[in-house]
Amino acid sequence: MQTEILIMKKVYLILPVIAAVCGCSALEDSSPYSATMNNLKVQVEYPEGFGTLLREGIAVKVEDSSKGGSYIARTDGNGIADMTVPNGIYRLTVSDRSEEYVFNGALSNVRLVGRDLSLTLELKESRSGDIVFKEIYNGGCAAWPLEGTYQSDKYVILHNNSSEVQYLDGLCFGTADPYNSQGTNVWVKYDPETGEASYPDYVPVVQVIWQFPGDGTSFPLQPGEDAVVVCCGAVDHTVQYPLSVNLDKEGYFVCYNNVYFPNTRYHPAPGPHISQDRYLEVVLKMGQANAYTFSVFSPAPVIFRAEGMTIQEFLDTEGAVIQKPGSAVDRIACIPTDWIMDGVDVFYGGSSKNVKRLQTRIDAGYVTLSDIYLGHTLFRRTDEDLTAAMGYEVLMDTNNSSEDFYEREEQSLHE
Repeated sequence: MQTEILIMKKVYLILPVIAAVCGCSALEDSSPYSATMNNLKVQVEYPEGFGTLLREGIAVKVEDSSKGGSYIARTDGNGIADMTVPNGIYRLTVSDRSEEYVFNGALSNVRLVGRDLSLTLELKESRSGDIVFKEIYNGGCAAWPLEGTYQSDKYVILHNNSSEVQYLDGLCFGTADPYNSQGTNVWVKYDPETGEASYPDYVPVVQVIWQFPGDGTSFPLQPGEDAVVVCCGAVDHTVQYPLSVNLDKEGYFVCYNNVYFPNTRYHPAPGPHISQDRYLEVVLKMGQANAYTFSVFSPAPVIFRAEGMTIQEFLDTEGAVIQKPGSAVDRIACIPTDWIMDGVDVFYGGSSKNVKRLQTRIDAGYVTLSDIYLGHTLFRRTDEDLTAAMGYEVLMDTNNSSEDFYEREEQSLHE
């Protein structure tokens, strides 16, 4: 049975203040807290051509970046959420969907200290992905019955969330820079007034690009079917570490190349049940590490396909691979945002300095791993209604991992 980890945050419902009806303000002037309260008005704006979607009751989530509390306000008939909040630095998110599109918007670092503020939150449209991440296991586990901890057992699971057969052949897999959400992020700039984030028109993929092998139809994925991708250690880890997982199973794929990544602690030779035709190929190695650096704290994995050319042809074009600003050694692959099929921003619960790496149209939110070495995993929720209607497992996909994912207490592959 899946068990959700409930993050200990207070959630408040903020109602608009209608002075004409109640004859009062949010707080009386005599309140000792009046100096710390601020009015915030948020105008939700849909992309051009989708204005008819404007409607009442859309949730605007307001999170206090430093104190951890969160609030929810709902829009009126004009798409405006009107609320009163205490001094703080906030992150605002909105998610909505139509039959065909999902809409997400986010503003970060909105500073409300001794002032009122009116701002516009623009939504970006995107489509649900045919292939999506179902699970991300990166945090490791306890080494019991031995002393210490263990992290050489990372994996992700991909899922065909569409009604048609999808092919893994040629699909690319990587992680966005920086490796950790709490690391220095040179790619995102914020408007000091509104908190609006500015991203490049690409995702900066770091260290390596992996690609599924195949001739185009070698590796079909049926509707509702999963594919396990071992990031390191395609062996049975439970032999020595019972709290870990067995990653030596028929049908699993593995990120393995002992020329580029010879560190056998993280990349031992795959077990006997892993066929060599399921080794992912290294398209380009850009980093210096001798093991694939899939963050134990907070990776931002992405999957993508090149369009109109092969991925190698793209990487050979001018400007496709650049030097990371401020680094003399790290190079970055600039993967066009439109090529990204799915991506998940993972935050580390042990840090208050997490910064998003993925644009709103890829992932408007984030999912938090509360701590490392617990054997916990990040798992996508099932859309129960669609699953019942379609007859196969359909996962939630709003392109907002705050809504789509949760932290569960045990890896799904644990036996």
